[in-house]
Amino acid sequence: MTDRAISDADVILDIAGVSLSFQGVKAINALSFSVYRHEICALIGPNGAGKSSLLNIINGVYRPESGSLSFNGRSLKKIQPIETARLGMGRVFQNNALFGKMSVLDNVLAGLSRKAQTSFIEHAFRLPRARRESADFRARSERVIAFLDLEPYRDAIVENLSYGIQKRVGLARALVAEPELLLLDEPMAGMNKEEKQEMSDYITDINHKLGVTIVLIEHDISVVMSLSDHVVVLDYGRKIADGDPDRVKDDPEVIQAYLGVVH
Repeated sequence: MTDRAISDADVILDIAGVSLSFQGVKAINALSFSVYRHEICALIGPNGAGKSSLLNIINGVYRPESGSLSFNGRSLKKIQPIETARLGMGRVFQNNALFGKMSVLDNVLAGLSRKAQTSFIEHAFRLPRARRESADFRARSERVIAFLDLEPYRDAIVENLSYGIQKRVGLARALVAEPELLLLDEPMAGMNKEEKQEMSDYITDINHKLGVTIVLIEHDISVVMSLSDHVVVLDYGRKIADGDPDRVKDDPEVIQAYLGVVH
């Protein structure tokens, strides 16, 4: 827990005593912390600290061997990724996982596939309910494309776009489903300074203007300290710090984990 005066009712994601091992090696070791509604929480730590494994646990890709997780008070035990998406979680993977031969619009529309209520037959015969759903999905996709300034690339084939724009398309595809909690796995990996600043601005807008709670993994400490409300530091699967950025950056154990020196 952090030292902020926030009630339990403000906790959107609670992680309690979670552990995960691979072939006897601890990837996550008795990890506990809470994420608060409407904040940006950064997960940081050296390579191999267990950050991506933790995101995989949160959205149901991995199941922890011990401990518990809850989202909006609901247990995430034995849950599948498709169920976490329906509950209101979105995720952007480090490798984008986009449909390279499809347009930006079609990639964003794909983010609504789990929201579909109409059948293939209804779409094949263009029945009224299917037409209404298609119009709604397109309108939602157009709004997200505009929000992330992707309109100039709306009809472009994704594989022909720059890396930075592709990262933004991945963000749009996750955002179009209107998640309450957005998990971002290194959204700025491979970007230059200008691209990182641009992506930071979009993430801030998603948090401030849309009210989406964000958990992100990021290695650039200067970005983390300027962007985040809350920082959790992992080292070999163990939590070594948990608090606001100013408190965490001066923690001797954090400095030692990153620099290998005593503060």
